Amino acid sequence: MLSAATSASSMWTANAATVSPSSDTADGRVHLTPANLTTLLHRSIEAEQTARILRQIFSAPDHFMVHDPLPGGSALADEGAANHTRFSMNHRGSGVEFFVYGRSGLESGSSEPHSSRRFSGRQTLEASRAIARNHGLQDEGVVFARQSPEAIDAGVFHNDVIAVGNENILLYHEQAFIDSDDVLALLRSRLAARGCSEFVPLCVQKEELTLEDAAECYLFNSQLVSLPGETGAMALIVPSDCEEHPRARRVLDRLLAEKNPIERVDFIDVRQSMRNGGGPACLRLRVALTEQEAGLIHSGVVMTPKLAERLEAWVERNYRDALTPADLVGDGLLCEGRNAFLELEEILDLKIIHSEF
Repeated sequence: MLSAATSASSMWTANAATVSPSSDTADGRVHLTPANLTTLLHRSIEAEQTARILRQIFSAPDHFMVHDPLPGGSALADEGAANHTRFSMNHRGSGVEFFVYGRSGLESGSSEPHSSRRFSGRQTLEASRAIARNHGLQDEGVVFARQSPEAIDAGVFHNDVIAVGNENILLYHEQAFIDSDDVLALLRSRLAARGCSEFVPLCVQKEELTLEDAAECYLFNSQLVSLPGETGAMALIVPSDCEEHPRARRVLDRLLAEKNPIERVDFIDVRQSMRNGGGPACLRLRVALTEQEAGLIHSGVVMTPKLAERLEAWVERNYRDALTPADLVGDGLLCEGRNAFLELEEILDLKIIHSEF
């Protein structure tokens, strides 16, 4: 219980929520659904807190709708943007939202078709469909795909460990999805209906990189971002482990040599994050806003050089560089954490912790 209550897993932003921009929704508002994270105890306690914070950041009801986390326990298990990708010609236009699920919440067990054997899928089809309905997404603006059981059993617990997309590009492993050809064809046709004439799927074959390799080096647990300008060029931001992994490095070299929008690969050292279960994809959640909407969000959370300095100073004051089991005895560490959060509230002008603390 202590381990669950003191987990730092809430840092994984990709698991915080699923977001649909106003250009996709029926009422023209930005819709956000905090992930319920019901699969694991230490994650499930985050949902209420996430909803509270999001409602403070996106507080203009005419422009934003922050839903409650989905109810329903295991049948509606939702892990947020880690299993959600939005495709479009550009981030300003209407797009197609891609929901990937690992199981049906109404399956009776491992005897069902496509069930994984070693691990259970964390995202359910029913949760993904409920979010799409609540967000007011049109049927022709969504695609649901099932993660392959082989990927799940190889330790690929979220789609962001086996695929990454940006605008009209999807980089994926050939064993990422069940019926990949059908999934890609549906994405292509629905994007074409949205005015996106060119959908570019980039497949990594299992002979190039096994599922186990992908889970080890986190090649797909990356960020694919648009570079400045109107050229359509993109950069792939990957863990530095991929630079040292021979097969992953060959895949990246091939992608750079081929004609596709990926013009640059940036390696970053996130080994500490990797050891704690996350890589660059833990920032995969994206909130596409118009200029008007961006001007309405809570200004205290918008990064500026001044805010960066204050946050860095806060980290230096409050983060321990060592922790021993003896430090867990008594309430000293707990009080340190609460005091740090109270200070952070002042910096961000945001109510972070419950008042009863």
